[in-house]
Amino acid sequence: LLRVLLTPLFLLLFFWEFPFHYVLSAVVFAAAAFTDYLDGYLARKRHLVTNFGKFLDPIADKMLTTAAFVGLLAIGQMSAWALMLILVREFVVTSVRLVAAEKGKVVAANGWGKAKTVAQYVAILYMLAVLEVSAAVPQLACVLLTVGQVLLWITAVLTAIAGWVYFWQNRTYFLEDLRGDRQ
Repeated sequence: LLRVLLTPLFLLLFFWEFPFHYVLSAVVFAAAAFTDYLDGYLARKRHLVTNFGKFLDPIADKMLTTAAFVGLLAIGQMSAWALMLILVREFVVTSVRLVAAEKGKVVAANGWGKAKTVAQYVAILYMLAVLEVSAAVPQLACVLLTVGQVLLWITAVLTAIAGWVYFWQNRTYFLEDLRGDRQ
């Protein structure tokens, strides 16, 4: 829940222009990302893995990362195509989860999804740091922002691959519906 609550604060700091606002938004983003790790660690350690947690955790991740990606898009630092790849993956995974839930199953994240989340967190934090450095040292902006664009594209492609793997691993939920519709 803390990740959900930190997301609007992150966006406020991201868009509200004052000295070091990107640094402060990065601190809030990093704190929210850390709650993702801490939540998973404590849930596993204390055997408190719940269906509610399996449901809310990916939603909180999506809220936080989508807010950051939309922010980067709004200031011209992210490709709309890269964002579309990421959003399509999120819609596909959400659809899989909804179909599975209809059948009484809760589908947790897999290793690809966790790798995708880490890659997204790293790319976003890199971009926030670069935006702050670029404001202070404009001579470095072009190189650092280009590296950031490459990181965002790598993240988008990894996200799309993670979505395909997730769909493929859970395709039986859809195949059951197709077989049932034909009968």
